[in-house]
Amino acid sequence: MDTNGPAGERAGIVGRRLPRMEDRRLLTEGGTYVDDLQVAELAGAARVTFVRSPVAHGIISGIDTAAALAEPGVVAVLTGRDMDDLPAQDGPMAEPLLNAGRVRYVGEPVALVITDGRYQGEDAAELVAVDYEPLPAVTDPADALADETLLFPATGSNLADSGGDDPGAGDALFEGCDVVVGTALVNQRVAPVPLEVRGAAARWADDRLTVWASTQNAQITRGMLAERLGLDEAAIRVITPDVGGGFGAKIGTDRDTIAVAWAAIQTGRPVCWSETRSENLVGMTHGRGQRQVVRIGGTRDGKILAYRLDVIQDCGAYPRGAYLAYLTRLMASGAYEIPRVECGYRAAVTNATPIDAYRGAGRPEATTAIERAVDLFAAGIGMDPAQVRRKNVVPPASFPYTSPTGAKYDSGDYAAALDKVLAAADYEGLRAEQARRRERGGPVQLGIGLASYVELTAGDYRSGETGKVEVHEDGSATVLTGSSPQGQGHVTSWAMLVTEELGIPMADVTVVSGDTDLIPRGTGTYGSRSLQLGGAAVQKAATEVRERGRSLAAELAGASPAEMELDARRGLWRVRGEAGIEIEWGKVAGHAGDEGLAADVLFVPSQPTFPFGAHLSVVEVDTETGLVRLLRHVTADDAGLVLNPLIADGQRHGGIAQGVAQALLEEVVYDADGNPLTSTLADYAAITATELPSFELVVSQTPTTVNPLGAKGIGEAGTIGATPAVLNAVIDAVAHLGISHIDMPLTPQRVWAAISEAQSGAATGASR
Repeated sequence: MDTNGPAGERAGIVGRRLPRMEDRRLLTEGGTYVDDLQVAELAGAARVTFVRSPVAHGIISGIDTAAALAEPGVVAVLTGRDMDDLPAQDGPMAEPLLNAGRVRYVGEPVALVITDGRYQGEDAAELVAVDYEPLPAVTDPADALADETLLFPATGSNLADSGGDDPGAGDALFEGCDVVVGTALVNQRVAPVPLEVRGAAARWADDRLTVWASTQNAQITRGMLAERLGLDEAAIRVITPDVGGGFGAKIGTDRDTIAVAWAAIQTGRPVCWSETRSENLVGMTHGRGQRQVVRIGGTRDGKILAYRLDVIQDCGAYPRGAYLAYLTRLMASGAYEIPRVECGYRAAVTNATPIDAYRGAGRPEATTAIERAVDLFAAGIGMDPAQVRRKNVVPPASFPYTSPTGAKYDSGDYAAALDKVLAAADYEGLRAEQARRRERGGPVQLGIGLASYVELTAGDYRSGETGKVEVHEDGSATVLTGSSPQGQGHVTSWAMLVTEELGIPMADVTVVSGDTDLIPRGTGTYGSRSLQLGGAAVQKAATEVRERGRSLAAELAGASPAEMELDARRGLWRVRGEAGIEIEWGKVAGHAGDEGLAADVLFVPSQPTFPFGAHLSVVEVDTETGLVRLLRHVTADDAGLVLNPLIADGQRHGGIAQGVAQALLEEVVYDADGNPLTSTLADYAAITATELPSFELVVSQTPTTVNPLGAKGIGEAGTIGATPAVLNAVIDAVAHLGISHIDMPLTPQRVWAAISEAQSGAATGASR
């Protein structure tokens, strides 16, 4: 961490495991989410209910709203045909707010009903008669690229984006390799399932729009509202109450929230909306959704020489997430120093819910591909997978390291993280136990899976982040931050930074976020950017306040600024070497006069950061039923210097849980006609504590020089490492049966089917 000022001027709380200050309110009083708002501006607010398409692909030939309008409590029924005065959208695959022409997925909004009460809206929405002319649907992105069923006929293709390396090099890439192996992978579509579903409220008064939204960034939401509604940003205020989870799916805003704001303008009445869980599972953007093909080659002594990854990205009905494949390509080679790397990608639109960012956004997909490839290569040459990883990871002396696809890794010690995990898990002991079980031949076999990973955080670093610190005459301080929390512990973290620099007690530090009138500049929270950008801005603002305070305290003491020192443990200024003169922050702030004692900072780093780590997963697989039981999960997740290990560990736990969930349970499924089969939590298998052991977290901290805190992102790390580690562990448990790969999720049915197929093949071979 930056050490501006003498060491005695720092409080020494950085690195301590301090409980989160915000938790008492959230656990006792409860948070205030969009659906809980009780503000004067929303008095008498009407409710918005969306009418959503029940067909995956079709032409709307008519919408009859008469029956709905006749229902009690109905204020208005609005459709896309009422939106002619809104700005036209650019691009041939633009996404309308309310679709009045060709619907492209089940759940797409086609109308909205405004009523006095919530339940009146549900009844009236059922009476909106929409005539659809059904069209064939395509939900497989590989099939979509055949262009037999076009979602946007004017484009002549379902290809939304493509890039990377052309596959024309063919086998030339693998010249000189003793062994070349490969396989096809499915990184399946998943749903974010935040605890708080989407919601918004809006009020139009005095030619100004106020929107309360469950979003990860109020300022970006304001910009999106201005663009779609044709308003100046100065005419819009966005307020973010407590947000119950986002995971990337609440970055900015989507068509539903914008339509709610438009409805407030149309009716002149405040309106509010909160979706149901079933709406959320089909309406909120999904994540992942890649088809991958990997080939990897190297020498028999374990050196990887070449790697090829080809990606087909499922975009869903609109190409919001076409960029995800680019991020996968950027991180294709993972933690390994591979001389020759190629990655090509194509992104296709399909008749399914749009795909966009979800915890890791393209980087978990890259890690899963390379980690499966490394295990396949290890098996192909008969070498332990840990040994292959240790032999090929980027060595410390190579940093800063630029990967073959252009990622500029800032710092790391990948082998050290791997060795820490292997030692903590007793890797040799686990392999010995696995060998004993295989020798006994019992039905329950042991699997050990590894993953070494590196990930990109704060990828949009050029936008930076804002932080303002102000000290008041009562000795308290206020932080205004462009970062916006959804459970990351920003209140505690930002208070710690102010206390560290100024000595003002954490309890006297108020953190404000998510209000564009109070914080007009900001970028928000996503891509694990908060601490390294938002925190760095707060820290820099606090140091500027400290130096301004030094001058003011010197004036009060009749000394020079160089003679003043801050007792940061007590929050008092004094003249160095003199006893008796102690000046509190409140007095210093009062002496600042009308200009106040504050600093407002935009921090922009020189580049992104690249956290890294290693995961080891231990599973039991019942070969008679296919049931997988996760026994242990050991990780070293290196995010540079850690401000608060308790908060960082919480982020790791949550990320690991979501990574395990994708490997074992979660998958969004559609039938051949594009109907979602996982639109309730009875059908979509979100993970719970029942399926998870206590995670074993190993400490690893390798600082970066990219920001003064030395910090990297931690929010996505657990997810990125966990998925391939669990996947590799399950396949490892049954590899001796002749199984080299199973696609996720590794449900009992899927694992049992793979075992049965392998046994059937072995029996057929024996009979010959």
